[in-house]
Amino acid sequence: MKFRAHETFAIRKGWLAKGVKHVTKNPAVFLGRDGANPMDVLGIGANMVKSLRYWLQAVGITEENKRREQVFTDLGKIIVKCDPYFEELGTLWLLHYRLASNRDNATVWYYFFNEFKPSVFSHDDFITQIGGWLRIADDCEDVPPARSLDDDFSCVISTYLSRVKARQEKPDPESNMDCPFGELGLLDIADRKKKVAA
Repeated sequence: MKFRAHETFAIRKGWLAKGVKHVTKNPAVFLGRDGANPMDVLGIGANMVKSLRYWLQAVGITEENKRREQVFTDLGKIIVKCDPYFEELGTLWLLHYRLASNRDNATVWYYFFNEFKPSVFSHDDFITQIGGWLRIADDCEDVPPARSLDDDFSCVISTYLSRVKARQEKPDPESNMDCPFGELGLLDIADRKKKVAA
């Protein structure tokens, strides 16, 4: 089971395409070999580099070989060939499926979509229930700290709820901080005052 590997960053628009492009050029792009700083090559900060590396694996586009280089999975090869800019809604649905079924590397996403039953819930509802589930899970050695679960919950919400829906004010249209999975419409706000999602 893995928690908080996203470094508190949900997938941002353009990140997966950027990752695919650079992994195609250099499978060791995240390692900084040959003096190439990953932050300079990818144009993002150090924690974002770690996050992008994680997301490529969590959604099933790449996996790491023994040399810790990124290798495209069969799904990744199809995406590189057919939709490298992630423009098709079907690609997002497939990546969502891969993420939501990835118990080992995206444990909280797996729990949220496969085990968590309430259709209307608050942050506290989720944290209480996942804590109980982790305590009885056979493959969970230790329940992670509450901070990790809080960060994972916030990231799940950011993954599927656009900032326009999450906040009352309008975000800058030039910003690409929304996750493309928000286009799937899987989450909405049920009550802004009570901070309840549905």
